[in-house]
Amino acid sequence: MITTRDLTKVYRSRGRDVTALDGVSLHVRPGEVYGVIGRSGAGKSTLVRCLNLLERPTSGTVTVDGRDLTALAGRGHRAGRPLRQARGGIGMIFQHFNLLSSRTAQGNVELPLEIQGLSRRERARKALELLDLVGLADRARAHPAQLSGGQKQRVGIARALAGDPKVLLSDEATSALDPETTRSVLRLLRDLNRQLGLTVLLITHEMDVVKAVCDSAALMENGRVTESGGVTELLATPGSRLAHELFPLGSAEPGPDRTVVDLTFHGEAAARPVISRLAREHGVDASIVNAAVERVGGRQVGRMRVELPGPAEKNAAPLAFLRDQGLTVELPGEGTR
Repeated sequence: MITTRDLTKVYRSRGRDVTALDGVSLHVRPGEVYGVIGRSGAGKSTLVRCLNLLERPTSGTVTVDGRDLTALAGRGHRAGRPLRQARGGIGMIFQHFNLLSSRTAQGNVELPLEIQGLSRRERARKALELLDLVGLADRARAHPAQLSGGQKQRVGIARALAGDPKVLLSDEATSALDPETTRSVLRLLRDLNRQLGLTVLLITHEMDVVKAVCDSAALMENGRVTESGGVTELLATPGSRLAHELFPLGSAEPGPDRTVVDLTFHGEAAARPVISRLAREHGVDASIVNAAVERVGGRQVGRMRVELPGPAEKNAAPLAFLRDQGLTVELPGEGTR
């Protein structure tokens, strides 16, 4: 549904070139929730603005629903019509809501419908339907100042759906919200994804967002995608940076008298008593140093750091046992076994 190839964006700032995107290639499948995660300055917001050509890339291509947006002219009323039509299939929600304070919730949702030329009756009917879809049917006549942050974002989502888009882009849409409101908005986005068959691309710096709703994810650093793929597949990939970021275990201090082992549990292995079996079958006193278990993509996934007595070369059999149980086994500072 969304494909970028070698996408580059260079800004001119204070007499020098600043590269915000450096050869970004993404592939987002129809109907999935895709998270793009990274720290401030990684290029995430520039990427999302290039996806709907609010920013025109310096080079590379953006294809959405089979149309190469970068090939469409964007200047002048007639020349820009194909791009405007293509943008009609892309909804956008923002971090700070971008609602018009002079309009009610219904009036804000009606705005893109006015631009489309719908009659007053049709605008009102559709706006009320969309507000009902996001759980705000009873707040249609409220102005933004009368709404909570979560309610404002729901109005923003309803407005983004006014054009019946196939793609919904979210630029840090939950970062201004408290944790409970964030969870409710993410549940709404997942529900809309499933009910309407929407493809959703989320820009975020919060790992909890990726864990909560994303099917796939990409890690951005310094304008580049350094890792991408299905979330559960990445968690099962040895050495995955994203897996380590999703389940941080802190720094490790291996020594000659112990073997530090990082384990990733996924699939059926997450429900088996692997550590107790290790102790029973191999006579190993494994010390659990750190652990985190959560549901990711509807599946239980976790990471655990354990210490085994003795150096790694003397723990070959226990390490082989852990690997045979379907766990990803990594030795911090020594690589993956």
